[in-house]
Amino acid sequence: MISNAGKPGERVRRRVAETALIVAHNVHKRYGRKRILTGVELIVPQGEVMALLGANGAGKSTLMRIISGLAKPDRGEVILGGVSTRKAGHEIRRYIGLVAHAPLLYDNLSAWDNLMFYAQLYDIQQPALRVEAVLHAVELWPRRHDAVRTYSRGMTQRLAIGRAILHDPPVLLLDEPDTGLDPASAETLARLIRTLGASNRAILLTTHNLERAVGWADSVTLLADGKITQSAAAATLTTATVRAWLAATGSLP
Repeated sequence: MISNAGKPGERVRRRVAETALIVAHNVHKRYGRKRILTGVELIVPQGEVMALLGANGAGKSTLMRIISGLAKPDRGEVILGGVSTRKAGHEIRRYIGLVAHAPLLYDNLSAWDNLMFYAQLYDIQQPALRVEAVLHAVELWPRRHDAVRTYSRGMTQRLAIGRAILHDPPVLLLDEPDTGLDPASAETLARLIRTLGASNRAILLTTHNLERAVGWADSVTLLADGKITQSAAAATLTTATVRAWLAATGSLP
């Protein structure tokens, strides 16, 4: 999978890839004549939160869909926890929690009833205990019996994450979970993401907010021209550095 395997740096990279929960190798995708992804290489180790940045249309959501199994790459493969999604079949979806632009919640049902419904779909043992634990984790227990239509945007996003982690998946994909949030709701979401990332999960999230990318994640990665062009530990970055990355690739809005 990785060339120059004899070099020390490449040997380390190989070991990381072998133990990572998310690996995308040489992933290509096109729609019609338009090339979206042209050889993406991505590794997200266990316990890491990675922020994926890029301009609108860069292919972030497409990559998320491919990792989640909702779309297939034209070439390359995705490996989750050492298992290729090409060989795993539909059962691999139990390994993944996905929060996309639609929260996939029923507005007329309460948070409790929404999660109990999904608990039945996932055949969760002792569903009431698991739903209670998740509602506490996403800080919605006091509002558990209220209809979702009465929730703020931030509360709805937290419940969507609760739905995504209900079956305790090791891989969590968050596609722009902070869109439309006020500062207080964003900070609550940041606290939740940090808590989830401190567990044994690998979290891949997208955002257009550079400060949140640097502040929320352990690493920041840039997708441009169909491939990964930059990646570094968030602790070594500033928003100015990341903005310079985007400017260099023409990715700034």
